[in-house]
Amino acid sequence: MSSTGEKSEQCLIMFKQADYVMVTVSDMSRSVRFYGDVLGLPLKSESPEWSEFTTGPTTLALHGGGKQGPAQMEPRGESFAGTCSFGFNVDDLDLVFGELKGKGANFVMPPTQREGEGIKLAVCLDPDGLPISFAQETRREERPLQAARSQ
Repeated sequence: MSSTGEKSEQCLIMFKQADYVMVTVSDMSRSVRFYGDVLGLPLKSESPEWSEFTTGPTTLALHGGGKQGPAQMEPRGESFAGTCSFGFNVDDLDLVFGELKGKGANFVMPPTQREGEGIKLAVCLDPDGLPISFAQETRREERPLQAARSQ
């Protein structure tokens, strides 16, 4: 029943995909240089308060005017509730890591095989401390539950 006491029909909401990811930045020029020059993302539009990069079907939008805060990922790898990060799938993580590191990307996690996850992962920070992951799919290990079901 609705809040007015009337019966409501079930409404299914269908999402096709995430259209954009918005990152609040403290210095637009610095962030545009990082995402464009260091990460190599194609710049779609740029202004002092809103810039966009093409990342396939999802746009990466930078929103200016943010206050610089602490990094979202602590050196020990801790993360905090209410924060966000995003990532890219890559075919050759070691190659991407070397190229981005050579362009000055600040990696807080070098390429690391993630046991049981089927990926090798590296993480760098953007100029405001936002973690950005790069993942290469590796051979997926069969999980114990799946193995038990197939017997």
